Amino acid sequence: MSATAEKHAFQAEVNEVLAIVVNSLYSHREVFLRELISNASDALDQLNLKALTEPGLLGDDHELRIELLADKKAGTLTIRDNGIGMSRDELIENLGTIARSGTKKLMQSLSAEQKKDVALIGQFGVGFYSAFLVADTVTVVSRKAVSRESWSWESQAKCDFEVRASERSGRGTDVTLHLKDDAREYLEEWPLRELVRKYSDYVRWPIRLEVEREVDPDHGQARKSEWQTLNAARALWTRPKSELTHEQYVEFYKHTSHDWQEPLAWTHFKVEGTHELTGLLFLPRKAPLDLFDRRKGGVRLFVKRVFILDDAQEILPEWLRFVRGVVDSEDLPLNVSREILQRDATTRFIKKQVVTKTLALLEELAREGETEIERDGKKEKRERYLEFWREFGCVLKEGAYHEAELRPQLAGLLRFESSRGQGLTGLAAYKQRMPAEQKSIYTVSADRLATAQASPHIEALKKKGYEVLFLVDPIDEWVVDALHEFDGTPLVSAAKGALDLPESGEERAAKEKQRKDLAAVLARMHAILEGRVKEVRVTDRLTDSPACLISEEHGLSAHMERTLRDAGHAVPEQKRILEVNPEHAVIQKLRALAEGDDQKFQRWTALLHDQALLAEGVLPPDPAGFARKIAELMAGE
Repeated sequence: MSATAEKHAFQAEVNEVLAIVVNSLYSHREVFLRELISNASDALDQLNLKALTEPGLLGDDHELRIELLADKKAGTLTIRDNGIGMSRDELIENLGTIARSGTKKLMQSLSAEQKKDVALIGQFGVGFYSAFLVADTVTVVSRKAVSRESWSWESQAKCDFEVRASERSGRGTDVTLHLKDDAREYLEEWPLRELVRKYSDYVRWPIRLEVEREVDPDHGQARKSEWQTLNAARALWTRPKSELTHEQYVEFYKHTSHDWQEPLAWTHFKVEGTHELTGLLFLPRKAPLDLFDRRKGGVRLFVKRVFILDDAQEILPEWLRFVRGVVDSEDLPLNVSREILQRDATTRFIKKQVVTKTLALLEELAREGETEIERDGKKEKRERYLEFWREFGCVLKEGAYHEAELRPQLAGLLRFESSRGQGLTGLAAYKQRMPAEQKSIYTVSADRLATAQASPHIEALKKKGYEVLFLVDPIDEWVVDALHEFDGTPLVSAAKGALDLPESGEERAAKEKQRKDLAAVLARMHAILEGRVKEVRVTDRLTDSPACLISEEHGLSAHMERTLRDAGHAVPEQKRILEVNPEHAVIQKLRALAEGDDQKFQRWTALLHDQALLAEGVLPPDPAGFARKIAELMAGE
């Protein structure tokens, strides 16, 4: 066999393409090992598939594997596989991808800015050329399965490459990198171990490294070489669920998330059709310290079991940033970048599937909490969803606010404290408990639960037996305002507008009489508070308190106004409506004062307004003045 070298000239501007590879395609040169291991894995996959119908391809070598050989003396790192191998023509074709006329045409058509477009470059399969990130010379020796011929390909990535006949004992491919001086760290055992663990731990074929170990010198041998497998080779998500145990899922979660606790729940899925996708998503049991860092993501992206991104934010919306796990796509290119992910149709498909599967898991947990199980002879409800909600509900609410298309689905997952006093409840459960005559779902906002529970705004609602949801998280009111309604039933704030409660003809007539009887008193109160309130009127929501302040139906609530102002927003002061309870002793006393002591009437009116503010958990504008009025009242003015 002749060893004469065949010299082939690159047909494209190799240096320019390689510059793009180095400067745009790969931000870290360590990915060269990921790319070459991925190529080796593909060669093994091809052989394994063909061997199903052509068993003779395997010959006597049935153990498919990838091997790494570091020669410190020669300064070379070899990535070896016993896969399908390549013929002479395939070497020229596959490793000459960069020289195809299509690439030259591409390079000529791209502007300077477009040459930075990784999406276009990635279409031309330049992953192999990442080897030149760390090597100045690359030698490839390959032997096609069942062939007797071996061929060598070699290049310095300048103007040409050489192909010649070579020797290899069996099928497969050796890619030998003649490392640059500043890349000799990749000849050391531990950097190689770390790179394989980081990027290729879940490649299905064993990745072995030849290492030297100390032995007993008394036996005449100081060191010996041995093979060690570096990867776990357990792409758990690609295996059927029926083959996996609870313990395997838990172990995998702990390994990938670095969480010492078991996950709360998980979903393992596979999507087939136009796009192929597998995934394994987990719900942690406890919120991480960086939960509110919206730049953090917990889902790792793989492409054909090769690690690509550690925090794939592009496939996980911010409001699901608590999710942990892996997603493995068969459709994305291995050299995918964040820029590609941001605008790729496949990415949008993946993101939709991640959202769909996560919400389905949450709905399953929510349904589970509605059924009873028997434990130790007693019936009880599983509380996994409420456990999740207490840790991550505040983040899930962001989705209900931002994702208009998903609001109906997310609304069913929301949970609130309520006047029922039996813990968190959902909107669907609330609706099931509504009396037949109740037409709305009622809410009240407050800074804390105790303030909401004591709110005067809900007195009439509680008297009628209507449940009220307490919005005590700063985002709650934003979410409820965005929802507007749930399953056809409007969501109504008890502190805004008229409640329009059902009443008999007698009740309506009695209220109308009260309004007429108090008209002069109300007008006088309004004149005293003109700079502070928009209107003073008879209430339809108070039964025990003398007065309360409400906002107009479409105005900002006092709670939201304070929240915005605390966040640094310039919110103009709103004049609210003072509602008074005509049956309360204080209002009766004011009615009597209106006919006599004008100065006392003014003080009591101002005091009533300040008291209404305090009932909401807000200090009056002049706390010292309020205290003096209370002292005077206590002294029996």
